[in-house]
Amino acid sequence: MFLKKDSLLLGIILGIIAPFIGLYIFYLLKARSSAFLDFMQQVLYYKSLFTSAISLSLIANAIVFTIYVNTDKDKTARGVFISTCLYGIFGLLVNYVF
Repeated sequence: MFLKKDSLLLGIILGIIAPFIGLYIFYLLKARSSAFLDFMQQVLYYKSLFTSAISLSLIANAIVFTIYVNTDKDKTARGVFISTCLYGIFGLLVNYVF
């Protein structure tokens, strides 16, 4: 099966996709009554909401990382960790530079 494979590329791909799923869950919890595009405009407009959205969406990466570490898929876990670090750096840059 695809998810049982242990590779760095798989980890990076999962690490890129998981925060978007986490962001969608954040949308469902925070602003279900508004349209998703309206929610995304608000997230991009308000810096504090953007930072919160990135932080909470990275929890999805933490879950994926934990699953792969506990199943001894170290290469995949490393890829998820790399993606998480890149997302974190992006969030810090947006928060403090822009």
